Amino acid sequence: MEPTGKIAPQPWMTAPETRAVIAALTDRGADVRFVGGCVRDAVLKRPIKDIDIATPDPPAAVIALLEAAGIKVIPTGLAHGTVTAMIGEAKFEITTLRLDLATDGRRAKVAFTDNWIADAARRDFTFNALSCTPAGDIYDPFDGLADLGDGVVRFVGIPRERIEEDYLRLLRFFRMYATYGQPPPEAEALAACRQLAPGIAKLSGERVRDEMFRILLAPNAADTAVLMHDSRVLEHVVPPPTDIGRLRMMTWLDSTALKLESVSPDALRRLAALLATDAEGTAALAARLRLSRREAERLAALVRPAFELTPEAGHAALHRAVYHAGAETARDWVLMAWAGELALAPRHGGGRNAAWAAMLETAADWPAPAFPLRGGDAAALGVAPGPRLGELLKAVEGWWEAGDFMADRDACLAHLRELAG
Repeated sequence: MEPTGKIAPQPWMTAPETRAVIAALTDRGADVRFVGGCVRDAVLKRPIKDIDIATPDPPAAVIALLEAAGIKVIPTGLAHGTVTAMIGEAKFEITTLRLDLATDGRRAKVAFTDNWIADAARRDFTFNALSCTPAGDIYDPFDGLADLGDGVVRFVGIPRERIEEDYLRLLRFFRMYATYGQPPPEAEALAACRQLAPGIAKLSGERVRDEMFRILLAPNAADTAVLMHDSRVLEHVVPPPTDIGRLRMMTWLDSTALKLESVSPDALRRLAALLATDAEGTAALAARLRLSRREAERLAALVRPAFELTPEAGHAALHRAVYHAGAETARDWVLMAWAGELALAPRHGGGRNAAWAAMLETAADWPAPAFPLRGGDAAALGVAPGPRLGELLKAVEGWWEAGDFMADRDACLAHLRELAG
């Protein structure tokens, strides 16, 4: 093939680390290219996160070339022809050109090749099959540039076949649509996703979680959730019922409406906004997505908040939430309540929204005090160790909270003395 476009030199292409890796890989004359997401995003002038490189050289030769140049190599996936080169903090994933011999919906058995078009043909979407030389010449075997410009997420080849090779591609379709797509979605691709949605069950929880989190953090997360719901895909990831309206308001708040340092897009919080299930359903989802214990507990707390935090509840209720659960959890409860309210009545006046925003600022700025009494204070008053001592301290702490934490140590001691008789 002849190149069909060109990328002007960009900082990630001309960085010393990139040049060093390219020089090592081409030392014996190999034709290496940048591939996948870095090429796609470079065309769109978006930030480049990961630099992937393809080469016709087999993995053993790649390792030898890199080590000869003094570059650290990690054999991250030798069975699939992948190694990672590291120079300082910079990472480069380098993969030998390959083709699929057999697939089972999760993994592929591959063979190495020197055919660039064969390698591109095994990729998921047309704009992910782009490759680019170090000089910036773009190779586009499946018209990915046109699809990228039109916002069309199109599978390479027959959508059903691409998905059956790896069911994760079904979720990747929606992630790519959320990030790069323009309506309407490509009809054949969407139909294949709908038909094959039950195959998501074949995927590990970790893979489903990672892809779903990326969807939730994408620019058009709520619209994509609607598309997944209408295509009967969402029900295979998130237990119904769901609350897409609250998710839409959450994404608006954390990415557009609020300019607070304490608020930024958060995948787990957005997942909680989407959920409308009970505690059992939330626990089952956490297990399916293989969330860590801390993530599972946070998700449960977000879905079932311990405090009802609204402007009507006042700052005293917010202070209690911060005291018991911490500033970050209290902030999340406020955001969940605010997004839920906006989902039902989005046209509140500016004063109402200002009151919600003030609660977020308070959650971030209010320094939660420490309860000023300890067991020794009760013992000094003659209270014997045992259940009554704990009950008295708990009663004083409740009184202290009810007074919005204003009482100092002397006042708390006086109240303890009064209760102890």
